[in-house]
This record gives sequence, C-alpha cells and structure tokens, in this order.
Amino acid sequence: MSKKQVPSMVKDEQLVKKRRAQMVKGAVSLFKQKGFHRTTTREIAKESGFSIGTLYEYIGSKEDVLYLVCDSIYDEVRERLEAHLSTDYSGLDRLKQVVRSLMKVMDEMQDEVLVMYQEAKSLPKDSLSYVLKKEMEMTAIVEKAIDSCRGDGLVDLTDKEVELLAHNIMIIAHAWTFRRWELQKRFTLEEYTDMQIRFLLHGMEENATKGGF
Repeated sequence: MSKKQVPSMVKDEQLVKKRRAQMVKGAVSLFKQKGFHRTTTREIAKESGFSIGTLYEYIGSKEDVLYLVCDSIYDEVRERLEAHLSTDYSGLDRLKQVVRSLMKVMDEMQDEVLVMYQEAKSLPKDSLSYVLKKEMEMTAIVEKAIDSCRGDGLVDLTDKEVELLAHNIMIIAHAWTFRRWELQKRFTLEEYTDMQIRFLLHGMEENATKGGF
C-alpha cells in the first residue's frame, strides 16, 4: 500500500511541509477537544493560523487533514522510538530497551496517539489500510527484538507466539495513554514500565540462565 498523495495547489515542497505541520498541530488540539466529526475545516484553519482559503491550497478535504495527522504521528513515533534505541544492547537487555523506549514515546506523545486511535476509523478505506500498515511496521520493531532473543537461544517460541508477544507489548504501551485517567494517578512511568516488563518477560530471564525456555 503506497503513501496517499494529498493534493496541493502549492508547488514549494518546504512551504507545503511547514503549513501541513501547522495543520496537524492545530487539528490534534481540536480533535482532542471535539473529535473529528464535530471539528470544522474553518476551525482547523483558524487554529493553524491561516484562512480557510489558505487551508484548501494545501489539502482537498477534511479527511485529508485526518490522514496527515495519522501519518505524521506514526512517523514521529517511529523516529522518536528509533532515536531512543541504542546498539549497545543485545538479547533480553535489547528487548527491555525496546519496551522502555516505546513506553517513553507513548508518554511523550500521549495526546497525539489518543487522537489517532480515536479518529482513524473516520478515514476512507484506502487511507485506513495505509495507516494500519504503519502500525504493523511499529509492531515489527518489537517483534524483531523478540526474535533476536529466539535467535540467540534465550527463548523457545513459535512464530505465532513471537507475534502475539509483540502485539501484547504494543497494547500495554498504548494502555499508558488510553487508561491514563487512572494509571497515571497511581503509577509513575518508570513504575509502570518496570512492572510491565516483569509481567511480560516473566520466566525469560530465569530461562536464559538455564539455557532455554
């Protein structure tokens, strides 16, 4: 599934990038408050700092704004995750580092992630398929870390078990955002992360010292 080409009347790529970044920022703020359907393009334009006429020089519809929001958030999540990761770790330490980095990014971008998951269902089918593909690419980073432990002989998991564990880690990371109304009152990010790593990887470290899972 290739990236959707959002129409623009402006040919200056740097200006398009700048204006769309303003749009995304303004739209996230509004979607968080009102949701996608109750937000108008005029409100998005005002929140972004320009007129409705200018807005339509850079997009073709309100759905284009939502697509840009989701696409931009996924790109930033991935960039931040990769920036947090170090090549100094291997085995279970590498997997723990991936989990900690993912949790940190979810904490840093919780408003954006919450909006994306709440509103992505309003995307047209082809755009939604593209966005979901990017979600799977994120999950693949976690899956690769788990599979690396398997390759080192630290765990004995089937392909499906590796895949499911990767999904479980993604769900738990997202829960820090989705259930923040309660979790963030009761736990610090570090406490939540440490506990979840113990739950998720229960038995793996012990197994690694014994030479198998």
